[in-house]
Amino acid sequence: MFWQTLHDAVVALLHVERRFEPFFRSAVDNVLREPAAALIQFLINRQRRPDGLAIAEERPEPDEEQHLQSMIDSMSAYMRQHWQPGNYQRAGNTKTHGLVRGTVTIRDDMPAAYRKGVFAVAKTYPAWVRFSGPGPDWPRDIDDVGFVSCSIKLMGVPGEKLLPDETATQDLLSICTPTFVTPDARANANLQSWILKGRPLFYFTKPGDSHMLDGLMQSWWNKTQSNPLGERYWSCVPYLLGEGQAMMYSVYPRSTVYRTIPRLPLTPPDNYLRDNMVRTLDRQDVEFDIMLQLQTDPFRMPIENAAVRWPEKLSPFVPAARLHIPRQTFASAEQLAFCDNLSFNPWHCIAEHRPLGNQSRARRRMYDELSKFRQRMNRKPHIEPTGDEAFGATVAAR
Repeated sequence: MFWQTLHDAVVALLHVERRFEPFFRSAVDNVLREPAAALIQFLINRQRRPDGLAIAEERPEPDEEQHLQSMIDSMSAYMRQHWQPGNYQRAGNTKTHGLVRGTVTIRDDMPAAYRKGVFAVAKTYPAWVRFSGPGPDWPRDIDDVGFVSCSIKLMGVPGEKLLPDETATQDLLSICTPTFVTPDARANANLQSWILKGRPLFYFTKPGDSHMLDGLMQSWWNKTQSNPLGERYWSCVPYLLGEGQAMMYSVYPRSTVYRTIPRLPLTPPDNYLRDNMVRTLDRQDVEFDIMLQLQTDPFRMPIENAAVRWPEKLSPFVPAARLHIPRQTFASAEQLAFCDNLSFNPWHCIAEHRPLGNQSRARRRMYDELSKFRQRMNRKPHIEPTGDEAFGATVAAR
């Protein structure tokens, strides 16, 4: 009880800080974020040793399956404890802020090295784009951990898919931090066990197995969010860009969007992030650049450690496509229910973009099993979208 009380007290203090953060955070980030992140990354790299891998090369560990099963067991147990059949939510990136229509247009002016897979030919794909919050709960926006994610599902993508439950999609998953919260599957299994215990902060501070540096790196991008349509997102884990090349990708905002949070610091609306998305898309289109970063140094840009930020000085991000989200109405009950039945999985992909690294290998079965578990408990089947779906009138955000 003491440790739980201590943990909850720290969380309560963070909730208070989140209410005041918008008044000073931008100024702090502008001056300190990049120097602090560079120092943290230097300290992380000092603890690492070369793994002898080449560009785009993977090396599975012998205990990966054990860690994967531990993650699935912990996350499914949490879902059983916190949700009722008919209302099971995703185990990660749980709260939907909005599912919106868009198009992704591949550029025709990229260097040849980047013209692989879906980026090979200049064309336009229809897309569903889900903006969501952290997991595994559905908190008031002001009380979350300061995290948003962006999942893009391209449709009409030709070619055989590595996960065969969808035949014409390519999923691009990204979050608002340039590194992942855990470096590898072993650490992720540890984090999930702490989440199940109700004390996730202890994952970062446990003596003898501390992930304090990883937590500090995350903290420079976790903040009081104001509008998911105006944030930058990163893939955090690498993917193939054709055979023998590895990449990260980033979804970079190009539009000025509505960011006012009403009634700060006291009682902002529970779902103000969706409200701000609604207000933005009532008035304007929104655009993002999808940018690619090639792996050029196998140590400083590792495949098997997702807590290392790939240096842009070594390999800059190159614009590869434009995500266009037109003005629209999207917050209907039908559209939210449709979103609940979608499955986003990085293994919904063609072979040229196979996910790389131990956490990506874990995601294949983990995302698939947890998605099927959620849909089974809700008695709602998996849907592969086409982009032709139509929905009813807008309702108040839940």
